[in-house]
Amino acid sequence: MKLVRNTALALLTVGAASATTVSAQELTIAIVNNGHMINMQKVAGAYSAETGVTLNWVSLEEGVLREQVTSDTATGGGQYDIINIGMQEAPIWGAAGWIEPLDFGAEYDMDDMLPAIRNGLSHEGTLYAAPFYGESSMVMYRKDLTDAAGVTIGDNDSWDNIKKAAAAIHNPDGGVYGACLRGKPGWGDNMAFITTVVNSFGGAWFDKDFKPVLNSAEWKNAINFYVDLLGNYGPPGSEGNSFNEILALYNEGKCGMWIDATIAASFLEVDGVAYAQSPNAGNPVGANWLWAWAMAVPAGSPNAEEAKKFIEWATSKDYIKAVAAHPDFGWGSVPTGTRASTYAYPEFQEVAGFAAAEMAAIESAAPEATDLKPYVGVQFAAIPEFPEVGSAVAQEMAAALSGAKSVDDALAAAQAAAEAIMSEAGY
Repeated sequence: MKLVRNTALALLTVGAASATTVSAQELTIAIVNNGHMINMQKVAGAYSAETGVTLNWVSLEEGVLREQVTSDTATGGGQYDIINIGMQEAPIWGAAGWIEPLDFGAEYDMDDMLPAIRNGLSHEGTLYAAPFYGESSMVMYRKDLTDAAGVTIGDNDSWDNIKKAAAAIHNPDGGVYGACLRGKPGWGDNMAFITTVVNSFGGAWFDKDFKPVLNSAEWKNAINFYVDLLGNYGPPGSEGNSFNEILALYNEGKCGMWIDATIAASFLEVDGVAYAQSPNAGNPVGANWLWAWAMAVPAGSPNAEEAKKFIEWATSKDYIKAVAAHPDFGWGSVPTGTRASTYAYPEFQEVAGFAAAEMAAIESAAPEATDLKPYVGVQFAAIPEFPEVGSAVAQEMAAALSGAKSVDDALAAAQAAAEAIMSEAGY
């Protein structure tokens, strides 16, 4: 479904009229199939036992979730009482009236929420989605392999040094690939990583008039670098890999280096992992992204009040303690990147060797509009049209990575697609 500015309020009217009525003791929740979300289904059994509310979970792959949730919320389909969305959608959908504002009790301690995360999920000071976990991006690498190869990886290292390190530890005959990076097409899949590379090379999605600039030298340099790095030192079939696929490869010992969401560190099972702040080609903006998977209530839901109660619990300090106390999880599995208090628990500090690097990445992310990029967002642009633009460009970048197209041809097609979408939207 295409989101454009002049249709948002009209679609809200449809949503209010067509929402499906179900029992207030039953909530249907659409979640992304990432580890912390899957864990929530176990932890939330206690919530159902205490409240009597039945929770129906719909767990979807990231790209599918975005498509289904966007379509259902925009048209008022009423399939879900609670939806997973992020920083790209929350302020836009909140301003359009597609999702309910959230206001919780004093014990929720809104001031404990990390400011960057809270601001990214708000519009004009009103919170529209509560963060379940937050993240930036960073380098996660096998220090045993870099030490053995005699190479080092530093904070905000140059991309050239990253390539040298990847080459040094690349050993496909031994089952280890130098760098595992996202290649699966999607505005929140391959384009999340690619956009940070482009930003660090000095590029942006749009100019000050919101005209696409994917035919710039910065984009060409960045994509050539990305295709060369992953083509030479990545696993075969990288155009099919995103977060979950690479996590599995890393835990099988097949990745020497992974640059991705800080939240991944919670799920790494191999020994000797070290962390560094994201690489940069010299631009101070855009070296690492900022994101939160959050929970929101579609406008017009007949179960809105019950849904908000669940969200208040699932994003609270008590929930974090419940995960820590759960026999299947513990402090190493609590969702991070949302609350300052999480990082203060000694039990968390003891098991979370990634905590300092994660917090540094979140605090250094720069989503604000600048002269370089006239829009809010690091790995996305906070405008309604971006998901359609990003999805179209994602297909072209995957084609370049697979070798189906040259980088030049892929960028030309991406520029044409982006221009057509933005022109139709009235830019």
